[in-house]
Amino acid sequence: MRETLAPNAGPPREAAGSRAAYSRHVPITTRWADNDVYGHVNNVVYYAFFDTAVNGLLVEAGALDIARSPVIGLVVETGCRYHAPLAFPDRVTAGVRAARIGRSSVRYEIGLFRGDADAASAEGFFVHVYVDRATRRPVPLPEPLRSVLEGWTRPASP
Repeated sequence: MRETLAPNAGPPREAAGSRAAYSRHVPITTRWADNDVYGHVNNVVYYAFFDTAVNGLLVEAGALDIARSPVIGLVVETGCRYHAPLAFPDRVTAGVRAARIGRSSVRYEIGLFRGDADAASAEGFFVHVYVDRATRRPVPLPEPLRSVLEGWTRPASP
């Protein structure tokens, strides 16, 4: 018997990624207000988790001073694929990697992991274009930032 797809079905979904595929890991605190009326974390909150994880790591690494860095990242593209729900009060870990580093842009990929699960509950990305804070014109990535990001391109060590 031949399997048929629904008329609007796309290609088969990719399997959820594993923790080891991400070079950095950040604990995320879910909040009561993150749940929606369906009893799980609302989709918009996932994007806040992505932003929090990446920017927190950049601040921690000394590659971003939120108030004074002359170069800042503006989000120009985002996406998310959901594999399993998250809900308050889940413990969540965000795995982060730099998937592509360009002249003035970076594609960050983030996996959200519930509790001790090895498979991601959600995986997403966003692209930062780095610009001059005052002019908002694209600029090359500063060398200290590029150096930090290059360390994020390798998978986690066992």
